[in-house]
Amino acid sequence: MKSLRIVFMGTPEFAVASLQALVEAGANVVGVVTMPDKPKGRHQDTLQPSPVKQYALQAGLPVLQPASLKAPEFLAELQALRPDLGVVVAFRMLPESVWSMPRLGTFNLHASLLPQYRGAAPINWAVINGDRQTGVTTFFLKHAIDTGNIIFQRTTPITDEDNAGTVHDRLMELGAALVVETVQSIANGTAPAQPQVETEPLRPAPKIFKETCRIDWNQEGRAVFNFIRGLAPYPAAWTTLIDGDKRTEIKIYKAHFEPTSDARTNEEAPVPTNLAASAPKPCICGKDTLTVPVVDGRILVDEIQIAGRRRMPTADFLRGLHNRESLFVE
Repeated sequence: MKSLRIVFMGTPEFAVASLQALVEAGANVVGVVTMPDKPKGRHQDTLQPSPVKQYALQAGLPVLQPASLKAPEFLAELQALRPDLGVVVAFRMLPESVWSMPRLGTFNLHASLLPQYRGAAPINWAVINGDRQTGVTTFFLKHAIDTGNIIFQRTTPITDEDNAGTVHDRLMELGAALVVETVQSIANGTAPAQPQVETEPLRPAPKIFKETCRIDWNQEGRAVFNFIRGLAPYPAAWTTLIDGDKRTEIKIYKAHFEPTSDARTNEEAPVPTNLAASAPKPCICGKDTLTVPVVDGRILVDEIQIAGRRRMPTADFLRGLHNRESLFVE
């Protein structure tokens, strides 16, 4: 592994773990490619380097930050590194001129069990869809995104206590170890390369936008519960809280679901019946609880954030609430 000249490509924290694992394993990382620094601050006058750049500089690794991956000057810099192998973790789509340049090719770490969840947000969608298992895959890049030959896969369970954040952190560590294992197998000439087999309906993992994150209270309770935890802690599921004429956007970071059979045993907040699908849903406020009825039970909201304020337990929100009798969400 130490003899291979490796170019690493990545940007967010998820990629840092893999880069650090390679460095600590003694890999010869001759260059790191990451996104250009982004403006931040109120006046956008301060540049923020990516987490990968920050780690690379600390580790004394050369950093390239091309605005365009097709720019001749960038391709010349990359060629000058004489890469044997490209490693991609949480980066952007690469042109063939980049991924085909290393003599042994380029492989990607993807946070799903391919061919399931091809796309930009595999962790979120696996939790949103209620999957009980996910994992990481290393595969060789080719033209169509996330379709190349699989090298290795590793799995991890998803429990009801998980959200996208906890799954992200587990996959980050699992993936870092798999990247090192993959590089070692390629260096040894023993890396498998199995075509992806599409034997079941495939679930995509498209990019998530703000409107994607709006809660549909007309779904069954388990689907709402999975949706909330699948978007927590980022970008977070949201809904509109209606208090008379006042409408406020709130984010819900944590909740749990009580089916009708369980919810009816709690006299503090009975589940209403005959809920109109198109109407706003009434919020039922207990002393420290905020519940929203759904078709098969209720959602108990545990942690929220009002626009412009900090995240807080629902009990803290309720203590500052004067009107508890006519709240709705939609």
